[in-house]
Amino acid sequence: MSAVAEDHALRLATMARQIADFFRVYPQEEAARSIADHINQFWTRRMRDEFLALPGLKEGALDPLLAKAAAFVRPGSGKSGPNAA
Repeated sequence: MSAVAEDHALRLATMARQIADFFRVYPQEEAARSIADHINQFWTRRMRDEFLALPGLKEGALDPLLAKAAAFVRPGSGKSGPNAA
């Protein structure tokens, strides 16, 4: 992974942790869904795909709450245009 790609991945992980920190006071299931809702609404398809590909995400190494939220994040569809998610 290039230094630029590593920096980008680090920034995505940092942003995701900040979102998780905001919702951490909610009950865990509600927090996970709220994190995913925020990411689905405000992050591009590419950002969501890169988030879902972060090393250690699914194993909870970044944050167990983010691992739980990842299950509700919509992956990028690979489509473009007005009907793409």
